[in-house]
Amino acid sequence: QVQVVESGGGLVQFGGSLRLSCAASGTLFRLYTVGWYRQAPGKQRELVAHIASGGSTNYAGSVQGRFAISRDNAKKMGYLQMSSLKPEDTAVYYCNVRWLGGGVDAWGQGTQVTVSS
Repeated sequence: QVQVVESGGGLVQFGGSLRLSCAASGTLFRLYTVGWYRQAPGKQRELVAHIASGGSTNYAGSVQGRFAISRDNAKKMGYLQMSSLKPEDTAVYYCNVRWLGGGVDAWGQGTQVTVSS
């Protein structure tokens, strides 16, 4: 069973930056799609960005140009570099790793990001 652990959340001021990290177990990390999602209080969980096994990326319109997703297959890590943070970015951020062909769909416990105005 694949396990996922996020880290790097915290409190940051408006306009600041944070880097979230996602560590995943399993020997086939290179085949996983890594996704970052977030859930603000009273709202549904939403996709922030994902990076496919081949390296292609996709971003939500609200973070395009401010956030950058990346991965390091050798370290079995995913990252989300967040810049120009806004109060509306405040949420619990979750990492998901997925490989549907291999029956992998695992979530981390989430990490809180709070942006003060």
